[in-house]
Amino acid sequence: MMTTATQSLYDIKINSLQGKPINLQQFKGKKMLFVNVASKCGFTSQYKDLQHLQDTYKDTLIIIGVPCNQFGKQEPGTPNEIQEFCKINYGVTFLITEKIAVKGENQHPLYAWLTKKSLNGKQNSTVKWNFQKYLIDDNGEFLNYYYSITSPTSSRLIKYLK
Repeated sequence: MMTTATQSLYDIKINSLQGKPINLQQFKGKKMLFVNVASKCGFTSQYKDLQHLQDTYKDTLIIIGVPCNQFGKQEPGTPNEIQEFCKINYGVTFLITEKIAVKGENQHPLYAWLTKKSLNGKQNSTVKWNFQKYLIDDNGEFLNYYYSITSPTSSRLIKYLK
């Protein structure tokens, strides 16, 4: 059963890795892919595929990496260390946010919206590990989510981008 989101994704406040506010409203008209990322994870090589996805669909998709240290303490870095790691090792140019909690009592409002049907109007989920992906349509509506094992270039995800 489909319900209506009780909160707009575009109203959620989050900062960039450099501490500057990100206005999610600026991405209206593009799909967004939120990915909780970590530098020391077995899935870290997905940064390469995420960057490829961003380069391929740059006119219609915004990738937003969200550093999180809640899974195996695999993102211990400072903002500068995270940014340098991503750029040097994977050529990342897509947007990276501040490090946040994606689950638990300190869960950031962005991930509350992504994981709670009562907020996103579509479905509940639990963030299981680093590199879980949440796809939002070009009107800010929840589309789908994918566990870490799903490659960013998987046809299950790409079908929404074509």
